[in-house]
Amino acid sequence: MSRTKWKGPYVEKQLLMDFKSTCSNLNTIIQMKSRRSTIIPQFVGFTFNVHNGKKFLKLKVTEEMIGHKFGEFSPTRKKFSFKKKNAT
Repeated sequence: MSRTKWKGPYVEKQLLMDFKSTCSNLNTIIQMKSRRSTIIPQFVGFTFNVHNGKKFLKLKVTEEMIGHKFGEFSPTRKKFSFKKKNAT
């Protein structure tokens, strides 16, 4: 079920406050843990460090990302692969 249109996109209050305090400079990196927040048009061009549960991943926001969640661009699981054994 999606969020109603009259409410608008969900963006965490702390993220908006951090963004407004640093919005004058495009080169600053905003560190955040709110993966559930929606990307809004004001975030385009900025770089965010999104937490994936273990470390922060750098994410540069583009126009195609508007309307998606930050969590969609920071995977939480690694690809599994078997280790090769040494033949000695």
